[in-house]
Amino acid sequence: MDATFTGAWAGFGKSGFAGATFIGPALFDGATFGLARFDGATFASEAGFSGATFTGDACFGGAKFTGYAAFGEAKFNFNASFNQATFTRDAWFAGATFSSGGAWFNSSASFDGTMFNSSASFDGTTFTGDARFDGTTFTGDADFGRATFARDAWFGRASFAVPSHLEPLVCSGTVTLSGAVFEAPVTLEVAAQEVHCVRTRWESTATMRLRYATVDLSDAVLSAPMAVTAHSTAFATNLGGTLDEKMLILIAPDVRLTSLQGVDAAHMVLADIDLTTCLFSRAFHLDRLRLEGRCAFTRTPTGLHWRKIWPYWWSRRRTLAEEHHWRAHRAGAGNPDPPRGWQARSGLPGSVRPPKPEYLAATYRQLRKAFEDSKNEPGAADFYYGEMEMRRHDLAGTTVIERVLVRAYWLLSGYGLRASRALLWLGLAMSGTVLALMLWGLPTTVPLPSATGTATGSTISLKTDKPDLSITGDRWTLQRADRAVRVSVNAVVFRTSGQNLTRAGSYVEMVSKIIEPILLALAVLAVRERVKR
Repeated sequence: MDATFTGAWAGFGKSGFAGATFIGPALFDGATFGLARFDGATFASEAGFSGATFTGDACFGGAKFTGYAAFGEAKFNFNASFNQATFTRDAWFAGATFSSGGAWFNSSASFDGTMFNSSASFDGTTFTGDARFDGTTFTGDADFGRATFARDAWFGRASFAVPSHLEPLVCSGTVTLSGAVFEAPVTLEVAAQEVHCVRTRWESTATMRLRYATVDLSDAVLSAPMAVTAHSTAFATNLGGTLDEKMLILIAPDVRLTSLQGVDAAHMVLADIDLTTCLFSRAFHLDRLRLEGRCAFTRTPTGLHWRKIWPYWWSRRRTLAEEHHWRAHRAGAGNPDPPRGWQARSGLPGSVRPPKPEYLAATYRQLRKAFEDSKNEPGAADFYYGEMEMRRHDLAGTTVIERVLVRAYWLLSGYGLRASRALLWLGLAMSGTVLALMLWGLPTTVPLPSATGTATGSTISLKTDKPDLSITGDRWTLQRADRAVRVSVNAVVFRTSGQNLTRAGSYVEMVSKIIEPILLALAVLAVRERVKR
């Protein structure tokens, strides 16, 4: 049976085709529908709705399209439901418009549970309400190039069996890919406020080029290499122009990653991504994560702080967001506005504690290895500092003696990374050496040795005594200061000054020959860690 309603004159106020079977071509090209009910309808041949206008709800729930389905340039002014529909051959929605028919009416396009057994084209389609593709199966090519979503786009639990074209598309709300499965290589070019990929499965290579987006990759499964990159310019379309992003112009185009928790990062590359709020705990193989371009991490608090009456400031370095959360929780018991400038995790329940120092130390260690493999030595140095900080605060996995040694290492040179701290201690040590030598180490005068002996026959026996050096007179003279400085400077390089010293001065010189070269070596090491490539 053929059904042909072609032309703008074909109008349907309330069309009831629910459960109908169209054996031959069903052509509604250019027709106008009020309430259109095609629930459970079967289209055994071609179904043509190109240029059709649906001024009421368009209901195609459970419909079966065994032939070619054409909805190109169709206009859906209210809700369009294709839930559980089946498209056996190509489904063409290119240029279709899903829009709201009234200011108060929350219109949406729903394809939940729909199965597209051949290609499905939504190229250039505009959705002014929510677009839902939850549980949709695309066994053929899915083309969403130049698609525009004025609200949210839902692809949760959707399945993409062949290489699909999900680029470029723009969404003013959230693109949800949580639970979706990509069985073939895919490239995503998305400009959106948020992109959720929680528990998404990538069975093949994938590339995500993003703009404006805040991305959540918690518990995503990566079976092949995947790259997440921030795209610096507007996406180009297949028509030679650029994607219209005017609905997002009030948002910074930077891409922010909020979570890699539970992800095996062995195959992941991040390029030019903002990681200031990213959570890395529970992630695997972070040592094999590749960080390219400019990947920003959060920093320590700036400015002068006070601990009771003592001033202090934090060394400037890259940190993980989890360290901020841990220090804020430790300092302010979860206070959302913690003291000392560390940022608490927003929305963190009071009963949920941030990761413990031993876990943060392991995370820092793995990311340090990732920086070292990418030849970013200054970045690796910051993460080594973070690792040692967590070891210093780890009361469970670090012994008391080890914590004492680590604390001394931190105090003297900032774990071999703060040259200014090591040089300050070196200056203090040399000043102390000079002061001790002037007080107790340098004699005022050096008495000549005396010799006594006896003559027996033709043999003379002599005994020379060297008297102990003593200090008399003024200890604070420029001459004594000059001699003390020479002894101290020579001690830095293990050299003997050649000065006559008292017994106390000899011990002072021996101690300075141990301490001062170590401090000098720590300062040189710190400079080396900051400038080597």
